[in-house]
Amino acid sequence: MLKHQRYAIFAGVALLALLSLLGALLYSPWLWLAAAVLVALTALGVHDLAQNRHAILRNYPVIGHVRFLMESIRPEIRQYLLESDQDALPFSRQERGLVYQRAKGVEDKRPFGTIENVYGAGYAWLNHSATPVAIKDTDFRVRIGGPDCKQPYDASLYNISAMSFGSLSANAILALNRGAKKGGFAHDTGEGSVSRHHRAGGGDLIYQVASGYFGARNPDGTFSPERFAETAADPQIRMIEIKLSQGAKPGHGGMLPAAKITPEIAEARGIPMGVDCVSPAGHSAFSTPVELMEFVGRLRELSGGKPVGLKLCIGHRREFMSMIKAMLKTGIYPDFVVVDGAEGGTGAAPVEFANRVGMPMLDGLTFVHNALRGAGIRDRIKIGAAGKIVSAFDVARALALGADWCNAARGFMFAVGCIQAQACHTNKCPTGVATQDPLRQRALDVGDKSDRVARFHRHTMHALGEIAGAAGLSDPGDFMPYHFMFRRASGGFLDGNEAYPWLPDGFLVSGEEIPHLAEWHSRWDRASAETFAPPEIPFGPFAPRRPAAAKSTAQPLRELEPV
Repeated sequence: MLKHQRYAIFAGVALLALLSLLGALLYSPWLWLAAAVLVALTALGVHDLAQNRHAILRNYPVIGHVRFLMESIRPEIRQYLLESDQDALPFSRQERGLVYQRAKGVEDKRPFGTIENVYGAGYAWLNHSATPVAIKDTDFRVRIGGPDCKQPYDASLYNISAMSFGSLSANAILALNRGAKKGGFAHDTGEGSVSRHHRAGGGDLIYQVASGYFGARNPDGTFSPERFAETAADPQIRMIEIKLSQGAKPGHGGMLPAAKITPEIAEARGIPMGVDCVSPAGHSAFSTPVELMEFVGRLRELSGGKPVGLKLCIGHRREFMSMIKAMLKTGIYPDFVVVDGAEGGTGAAPVEFANRVGMPMLDGLTFVHNALRGAGIRDRIKIGAAGKIVSAFDVARALALGADWCNAARGFMFAVGCIQAQACHTNKCPTGVATQDPLRQRALDVGDKSDRVARFHRHTMHALGEIAGAAGLSDPGDFMPYHFMFRRASGGFLDGNEAYPWLPDGFLVSGEEIPHLAEWHSRWDRASAETFAPPEIPFGPFAPRRPAAAKSTAQPLRELEPV
């Protein structure tokens, strides 16, 4: 049996070609026809192994063409038998096709009108203007860095979200980073730290510091200021991101088994070989909101004044308000907050976490934006948004609801060749994107795919400029909630001001009680800069449900607090 079974069909074709040639020479001239066909298929397989445009064909010579054949006749097959263009698994074929077309630089228009159900619940659309604007320069940027930041960064409005080396292959990381360099946008390292492949690409990096403190840890897994300062001093690193939680699995740690740790992964993460690599669910460097802000200030100082921010998926809203109160108390403010949504991706997550834990991005984004506005500090802190953002419309909608820029992970994975096989956790990714198998990742040609990454970004920013101009704007940063409409499940529609309103600036700290914002005031009053723990509430609508008399005869229940 062949060690790499995906080459078995090609090897079989080559063997049959040789046997048919011998048979034609020795026995029957009729075998020349079969020999010609098999030799042609063998030549095709050799070509597949040598070419660099399609990773599928390099990993699956000859048989890989079946996929492209199915693609060519897919409308007829899928129209009657399989899924539609809109079925999301988790990205629809229409969404993936848009990325592929823009990455390859081919026609990305479609004929015959929309295939969306414009009267279906959840449908959203952009309000266009009778006086559109032509925007020529689509290199849209935002400056990230508050008053305490000595090295602010002018980031693109669309960047590569966090994906670690180890989760992605070396070639995928290198292709992404080279693409970021060519396109002038940023690449988040993910929690696996900065690898040699990130550095070889030369693109701008956002160094993510997560609970494992990879690249900045002591042997016992605690945070090392010296190691962090050494890593963060690299001029290629433009920002520091403290990851509190990840949208696809918030509140969940992880482990990389010792068998999967390569010398390159160990080098990047600062971990030993032969030992399981554990990412705890929570941080050990801080445990209270005040300590978190002090950690922000410490990293900013250790990095030489680079922008330092937080990344999180919103859970208990009171806890984020506790962080805001800690900012006000300490005078230490993060330069940015990246809001990840529950719809975000990951290499592997428990089904319950992927499906049912964490707040979706649009809701989390709106909450964070309004909470910062309520405290009167929104102008000090930039907001990034991440969670299934692959089109210019996705970016524009996030900007309208409070984001200053957007990140994407799976969109850029599609750009380097991902086909959504959903085999990321098996080490058998068919395109070499999410695997550490040397032969499988060899199929991903770094030069070709880095061009695709840059091209996808450029065409997406061009499209963003077009729809901003269609709305009568001269810059996407001017999008507001009222530029968008949202279809209600009960029928009719709401504009963005009604569906995702911006609340008054400073209303939480003004002392004025605003009746229709009573829930915000109540949650703010229960938040504390000193602790993330919920307060004791002896009476009222948030009190424990069990009557006091019953507590003497039964085990006390864990008191639940609305979030």
